[in-house]
Amino acid sequence: MTELTLRLQQGDTETTVTVNKDEFTIGRLPECDLYLPFGGVSRKHALLRKKANGAWAIEDLGSKNGTQVNQSFVTAGRDLQNGDMIWLGNVSLLVSLINPAMQLMTQNAAVAEVFDSAEQRTILRNVEQLQQQWIAANSHDNDISNKNKSIARLKDLVEIAKNLCAAASIEEIFSQVQQVVFRYLDSIDRLALLIDVNGCNHLELVNAGTRYASEQKYLAADGSWISRSICQKVFEEKVAIQTADTHKDERFSGEHSILVKGIRSAMAVPLWDENKVVGVLYADAHISSYHWENNGEEELSFFSALANLVASSVQRWLLVEKLKTEEVIRHRLERYHSPAVVQQLISVGGLPDGRLPTTESEISIVFADLVGFTALSERLTPKAIAQLLNNLFEEMLQEVFAYGGTLDKYIGDCIMAFFGAPEPLLDHADRATAAAKGMLTRLQRLNANGFWQEPLQLRIAINSGKAVVGDVGSSQRVDYTALGATINLAARMEAVCSPGECVVSEATYQMLSEPADFQEMGDYRFKGIDRLVKVYQTKMS
Repeated sequence: MTELTLRLQQGDTETTVTVNKDEFTIGRLPECDLYLPFGGVSRKHALLRKKANGAWAIEDLGSKNGTQVNQSFVTAGRDLQNGDMIWLGNVSLLVSLINPAMQLMTQNAAVAEVFDSAEQRTILRNVEQLQQQWIAANSHDNDISNKNKSIARLKDLVEIAKNLCAAASIEEIFSQVQQVVFRYLDSIDRLALLIDVNGCNHLELVNAGTRYASEQKYLAADGSWISRSICQKVFEEKVAIQTADTHKDERFSGEHSILVKGIRSAMAVPLWDENKVVGVLYADAHISSYHWENNGEEELSFFSALANLVASSVQRWLLVEKLKTEEVIRHRLERYHSPAVVQQLISVGGLPDGRLPTTESEISIVFADLVGFTALSERLTPKAIAQLLNNLFEEMLQEVFAYGGTLDKYIGDCIMAFFGAPEPLLDHADRATAAAKGMLTRLQRLNANGFWQEPLQLRIAINSGKAVVGDVGSSQRVDYTALGATINLAARMEAVCSPGECVVSEATYQMLSEPADFQEMGDYRFKGIDRLVKVYQTKMS
């Protein structure tokens, strides 16, 4: 008696179902023997029937999307063979037929057959040796039809090389490759381009296509249909792989995902430009490609030659994308950081997912407020106010950046900046006070040179301690900022600061390498702070 089991894969989950009835229904209704509540599956989709001779057959029950076996639609009852792939919409079921009485007798013979024929069914080649093999082999081919075919392929490779040089996007690159592959490699059903986009040895599916446009909708965008084990081996070992029948090759016997995904034949080659591997060009089919036993090496060599052309274009595309990303990051970071810090963040990849992550950091926070701004606003036009603040902020920010500080934000006429993040600084308190002194000294010099119609003054308050620092905001707007009690106290301390002076908290004072520059003012109580705070001041001359 022949036992029938079906292996279903949905996402990363694999399920094996034993058919335990002579008539076994499959569909979206819960009362079906195999309940498949997935898109593309009809309420009563298909029927498995055990025949009098013990064989199994499948019938379509008038489903909307039809039932396929090995990509052929079932129009009447069709007998099933071991290793067949049943498709119901975009759901696949791998057929496993086992005859217990014969299993033991055939086991040794089957294993021997696999070992004997494995080398014919699967080709694994070093790509450096394979690179010129296809052209060299065909140059000695005396068959006129093969010669013409090879010449046509060479012309296409020359043409695609020209087009790839002009391709500006990864979509254009893939479109060029897809046309040539489906034109010359008849046994290929699906094609995928996987690239190590971030240079961290992780392959990402960037584009994929099918031979027939009607099947494109069944191609999962997450690349779950691709044999990742084959692609990873190709990528890591820089080898080209071609297998004519995964089900009859012992090398894939442990790869359950290959069997469940319905991959019967596959071909994968690395994208490399003699310097590094940047990705993989992958192709497969749901049916066996037995003709590869005779001319598989020729097709693999052609596929590899094509991949070599693609590699250079992909390298160029990756470089362009990296430059674009760095430019965006640079413009964004230059709003907050000194040029030296910006370059450091870019060089170490400081923006995962486009954001600087929030972290708890030890920082010194600085509030620099323009004295008498309310009175100035009453006398000046809005245009003059904007001009004043723009010019003042431009000058003061130079001192912040000169000491490695980070601009948090402008709050009206106030500059909020901090030292110690995103890059940790052990001397953040010294840097903060040095920047404050620099701002006050610079403003004195500007006043002496007639910077504005009347002399301007700043009040500066500094506090040190722990704060949460990072990108905070919504998907539409994000600000790099510091949050916490340390910031709140610094903002309150401005109230006790005299014009032209800088005040620091005891926490900052204790961290200074030259505390003698400051003198104690006394203990103060601030709104929202439930303790007395000792404050120190220094008057700049």
